[in-house]
Amino acid sequence: MKIFYISYDNILRSIRGLRRVRYMQAIRLLKQRRANKMHRLKKGRAKNGSTQYKRYKEQARVLIHERILFWNRVYGFTYGRVFIKNQKTRWGSCSKQGNLNFSYKLVFLSPHLVDYIIVHELCHLKEFNHGPNFWALVARMIPDYKKCRAELRVHVV
Repeated sequence: MKIFYISYDNILRSIRGLRRVRYMQAIRLLKQRRANKMHRLKKGRAKNGSTQYKRYKEQARVLIHERILFWNRVYGFTYGRVFIKNQKTRWGSCSKQGNLNFSYKLVFLSPHLVDYIIVHELCHLKEFNHGPNFWALVARMIPDYKKCRAELRVHVV
């Protein structure tokens, strides 16, 4: 196994296991490796290191637990754990195990939208789909749920 040493970005790099490497191929490979590494770092930073997420997570937890307890008195569903996450595309979700997941960004929404999202996810504990029975459950407590859905489409998660 040959080892090639190449100076790139003023750092001596090594490429192992390549038998024939042209200088430009090696540079391209190093750039690609660096880009992949930076992508992984950015992805991890956005997931765990968001300062806004850290700042508002506990505030969201208090709000969401309070509203879940309020609305679940009406429905009486059993649920597992409640997670507050930094979700990119969803306000909330419900797992098959009965766990409820919510975005911390709910703290920035108006109260009637927060209530709609929480009721929506609670109803998934009974109906794990978006069929007519599911919407009837939601409409029991949020009669104007269609208006809330339309309003949520304007907000970015």
